[in-house]
Amino acid sequence: MLDMKFIRENPELVKNACAVKGFDDHTDEILALDARVRELKTITQSKTAEKNKITREIPTATDKAPLIAKSKQINAEIADDMAQLAKCEEQLTDLLLRTPQIPSPTAPIGRDDTENVEVRRIGTPREFDFTPRPQWELLEMNGWWKPEKIAGICGTRTYALFGEAAELELAIQTYVLQKLMSRGFTFVNCPSITKPQTIFNAGHFMGSDLSVMNNDVFMLTDTDRCLAGTAEIILNSLHSDEVLNEKDLPIKYAGFSPCFRKEAGAAGRDTRGIVRIHQFNKVEQYIYCTPEQSDQMHEHLLNNLCDVMEDLELPYRVIENCTGDMGFNKVKMNDVEAWFPSENAYRELGSCSSIGQFQARRTNTRFRASDGSLQFCATLNNTGIALPRAIVPVIENHQNPDGSVNIPKCLQPLMGGRTKIGGKH
Repeated sequence: MLDMKFIRENPELVKNACAVKGFDDHTDEILALDARVRELKTITQSKTAEKNKITREIPTATDKAPLIAKSKQINAEIADDMAQLAKCEEQLTDLLLRTPQIPSPTAPIGRDDTENVEVRRIGTPREFDFTPRPQWELLEMNGWWKPEKIAGICGTRTYALFGEAAELELAIQTYVLQKLMSRGFTFVNCPSITKPQTIFNAGHFMGSDLSVMNNDVFMLTDTDRCLAGTAEIILNSLHSDEVLNEKDLPIKYAGFSPCFRKEAGAAGRDTRGIVRIHQFNKVEQYIYCTPEQSDQMHEHLLNNLCDVMEDLELPYRVIENCTGDMGFNKVKMNDVEAWFPSENAYRELGSCSSIGQFQARRTNTRFRASDGSLQFCATLNNTGIALPRAIVPVIENHQNPDGSVNIPKCLQPLMGGRTKIGGKH
């Protein structure tokens, strides 16, 4: 969430952020409620001081009755004022939680993903001398999945990989984790079960009503828990209510967890294959740092994922997301998209996001600066790798006419030295 002092001093910036991100503008309501909250606090403080003065006078007063009556009257007024104050603070908090993060002045202005900007393109899509097979045909002919069987057991948008494809999934995950650990990230094997408030604290949903998550989040019936859609949720709260030392920043985590999403807004999309499913595995990069370190850390996270794309020998491009596509809590965002031969298009494999101090205010995560002041941390996140989605460009780009798949060199040691899988059926 944004700092109230910042909103008071920069209302036009806040209004502009709402406009370019496509969210309702509550700035004027927020300022009016803030003024009323401060007025009521002043009034209650003044009346409390008056009541305390009368209370001190009562024991020595000749005629106590008028003072006692006045004290009771002021007490009733204070109770009314406090009730108004609580209501105004509740309304103010809800509107603050509906106000988006201010985008970077360098972010492209746009309505949706059609107005994103390509930053760079690495590698050239392969020209096949045969008709390349889509992911589902490669999986089918090699006996790497059983979609109908699994759907019958578990329902739609679920998957299971068998044999060499399952090995490949584990190899990619292991490779990425080892790479991140070599770059100073601490591996965290995160739980997937969490509290709704933890998801809310990551700033992906607006307002104070937690039920807004119900369309996207799997709630666990008759419990106070739900399933997280990314390890970011857990990592974001690891230092809640803590004061970190500036010298210890940045703190870098590589979180792994199974992830769960309803995909309610994706009905009819990617119904074939393993791109968009309810449960998947993901390695998530997450950083706590000072606001001054944020831009450098953004490039660090982005380069890590780009290096993984190159290690997997995939053509890819980097997108700078426009204001209308970057989401509620982001300052800036870059998508990394790999080439999918079956679609003749680039598809997103990860999103690198700078959040500023937006999440840290929700979790009260601060650091003691070298000048002794307390400041909120900046946070950033980026996909390390999302599986099984990342398997799709790997098997499609590296396939052979017989349906076998060449293993990228970086993965071969994790695949028992094999250079190729599949093509036996």
